Amino acid sequence: MSREWGINTIAVHTGREVNPTRAVAPPIFQTAVFELEDAAAGARFAREIAPTEYYTRWGNPTTRQAEAIIAAFEGGERALALSSGMAAVATAVLACVKSGEHIVAGRSLYAATMELFQNTLPRLGIEVTFVTPTDPENFRRAIRPNTKLIYVETPSNPRLDLTDLSAVAQLAREHGIFTIADNTFATPYNQRPLQLGIDAVVHSATKYLGGHHDLTAGAIVGSAAFIERCWQHAKLFGPTLSPFEAWLLIRGMKTFGLRLERQNANAQRIAEFLQAHPRIERVFYPGLPSHPQHDVARRQMRGFGGMIAFEVKGGQEAGRRLVESVRVITLAVSLGGVTSLIQ
Repeated sequence: MSREWGINTIAVHTGREVNPTRAVAPPIFQTAVFELEDAAAGARFAREIAPTEYYTRWGNPTTRQAEAIIAAFEGGERALALSSGMAAVATAVLACVKSGEHIVAGRSLYAATMELFQNTLPRLGIEVTFVTPTDPENFRRAIRPNTKLIYVETPSNPRLDLTDLSAVAQLAREHGIFTIADNTFATPYNQRPLQLGIDAVVHSATKYLGGHHDLTAGAIVGSAAFIERCWQHAKLFGPTLSPFEAWLLIRGMKTFGLRLERQNANAQRIAEFLQAHPRIERVFYPGLPSHPQHDVARRQMRGFGGMIAFEVKGGQEAGRRLVESVRVITLAVSLGGVTSLIQ
């Protein structure tokens, strides 16, 4: 039923069925273990997929409520909440590929994701080919017989390159290849990759979903079968999201739609201001007609997000002076929260 609701209704009402109490505000189940009714229950929970009342590394009711909201946001069957965005990326990828297999990835990626793909995966016997993601045919040309995954990030970090998700999903289906999209920059408010044919979505929930710079979390969304595979890895790797941070995430997501609506509008105005400024060389923002893939943005996004990249005339030194001179905007890493940041 939640799939028929608007995003603000989803944020407030989804997940109550996971909560075993009648509390209106979600409780924090601050426990590592749960009492078992009997020995048979223990044996059953040991086999069950992500039981919520067994051991918090397996699952926790507070975390399950956060997962239900995120899954509904994206229109997916299930979600898995983890301790960081990189935990989500690594878990999702390793649920898809093993030694001797191949990934095709867009070369416009978050730096830590790129490090994972360039340094860690090859040590596990997994090859990665990077392609320019703005042309879907680049992915097709890189496919090999052992290609098992196409991975994209759109809009990408940091220059907001776009990938045509429908086109990539179609060519992946033609070759029987699984697809994952990092939807952190767009968020499900602006873009829903699963509806465009992508198989799974990953998020750094630290960013827009949490929205207040006070938690670290990640999420994977997809089919129940895929999330089951991810959970089998996560329960062994141990990237557990704490119940308290899951509660902070639930609390942050209650205002998700309101925040994104305002962030979209503010970013559009700032991007237009920067584009007209005499000291700015170039602005990268999907909502500007000057963006080389503005048509793709209009086709697959309903809003263009709160991230802007731009080049300052005068090079690196001019950029340094700018970031050290701003007053209202804070010099810090991360994005998507209530505080405007620059780096």
